[in-house]
Amino acid sequence: MSYILILYYSRYGSTAGMARQVARGVGEVAGIEARLRTVPEISTTCEAVDPPVPAEGAPYATLDDLAECAGLALGSPTRFGNMAAAMKYFIDSSSGLWLSGAMIGKPAGVFTSTSSMHGGQETTLTSMMLPLLHHGMLLLGLPFSESDLLHTRSGGTPYGPSHLAGKESKLPLSDEEKRLCQALGRRLATTAVRLA
Repeated sequence: MSYILILYYSRYGSTAGMARQVARGVGEVAGIEARLRTVPEISTTCEAVDPPVPAEGAPYATLDDLAECAGLALGSPTRFGNMAAAMKYFIDSSSGLWLSGAMIGKPAGVFTSTSSMHGGQETTLTSMMLPLLHHGMLLLGLPFSESDLLHTRSGGTPYGPSHLAGKESKLPLSDEEKRLCQALGRRLATTAVRLA
């Protein structure tokens, strides 16, 4: 069965929680399934080799997961208004897929989590969009027909779902944030099924 790859990096659990909500939205669409994958930490001094399955959480992604997906949801916490280095490192390794055109025409969306309301949610989302555009993917955001965009006092943008995790990165996902994540999953899955 074809799948939407939900590829994320999460340090304190908020982005992982968002990924599970995106997967829930994908699961509401017949004919496609969600595949959760993460990326390993990177070292600032040397490249360490981690086991292929982390001690907890989703397995690590491979380039095959990326090449074979019908669509992609990419999630990362904000690092100074940009995606986290671990995610960037993985995306930077995908030049072979770019050369082969493996990602062209597949739907994609992005999501993020920040510790503060003005911590760079929208710039992080756009930083994740840039390599996806280079891959020729079809970017999907959230339309304002998702009424939670008009009422949320936490996260949520038309560029993709976002989460306000708070100073200690411990705030749970709000109901609006959960619904927006699920909406992205549904949009990706529905679009991928239609394109197939």
